[in-house]
Amino acid sequence: MSAGGTAGLRTARVAVWAVLPGELLLAVCLVAGVRIPGAVLLGTEALVVGALALKAYVMWPLYAARRRAGDGRRAAGAAAVRAVVPVAVRRLVVHEVRALHSLGLWLLRRRHRIPEGARPFPYTGPQAWIMWAFLLVSVVETVVLALVIPWPLVHAIVLVVDVYGILIILALHAACETRPHVVAADGALRLRYGALFDLRVPAAVIASARVERRFTDGGLVRVDEEGTLGLAVGSRTTVSVELTEPVEFVRPLGRRGSARTLRFHADEPQAMVAALGRERSAEAGGAAEVDGAAQAGEKAAAGGKAADGERSAPAA
Repeated sequence: MSAGGTAGLRTARVAVWAVLPGELLLAVCLVAGVRIPGAVLLGTEALVVGALALKAYVMWPLYAARRRAGDGRRAAGAAAVRAVVPVAVRRLVVHEVRALHSLGLWLLRRRHRIPEGARPFPYTGPQAWIMWAFLLVSVVETVVLALVIPWPLVHAIVLVVDVYGILIILALHAACETRPHVVAADGALRLRYGALFDLRVPAAVIASARVERRFTDGGLVRVDEEGTLGLAVGSRTTVSVELTEPVEFVRPLGRRGSARTLRFHADEPQAMVAALGRERSAEAGGAAEVDGAAQAGEKAAAGGKAADGERSAPAA
């Protein structure tokens, strides 16, 4: 890509970061019925149109290049969007949509993709009271600001933002409730944290699992120099899983990494470790039975050949 194209791409990405929050806020206010002055609405729409025009100007050459390379329309359009829209923005939008979907599942008392024969293991125990405390504070703040702010327009906008914030808090907690860790029937492990993190570990690469309680500092997902992934809930982990080879994962905002040891929290760590051990033992037992049957078959075949040799040998 030329220097001008690179500069245009950077400018388009900056425009996405700058305009998208205001566009979302305006959409929420309009849907909620907030009366917005014409000058503010016109100015915001002009910025949005300008940002869309800039994105179209930058995306069209990328789209055309992918089409010339043989991609279909959908694939070329997706490639152009990925080039212009930052991965963090795309993932934040996807996380929010999934969280709202999880809120619906939570209200229906359903869980997200628990296969038949699999065992779910919740992990929300250490953070439940924190989420409810945040929710209570948000509700109190919404009521206080509704009584204090005297300007109707500001009052309406703040009210919409606060109510939407309360909805997002509920959605984040619902995502954690409806997307637990999963141990599949074949011993595979699926680690999740709401809609923000999802890691699938095949049963073949799990070497061992044990209960190990640790307290950690830092963010949700951490990886140390030794290749240990920490997925903490309430700054604690309770289960450690050793792998035979590293597995790749994607952080909430799109960065990739790999780890050979997994430390995470489960509300019932003993039960989860037992499930992982039982599935691996069953798999090993099945493999041992197959090997034993094969060895018995080989011995029987060898015995049959020996007997045939004795019968065919001439008498002395």
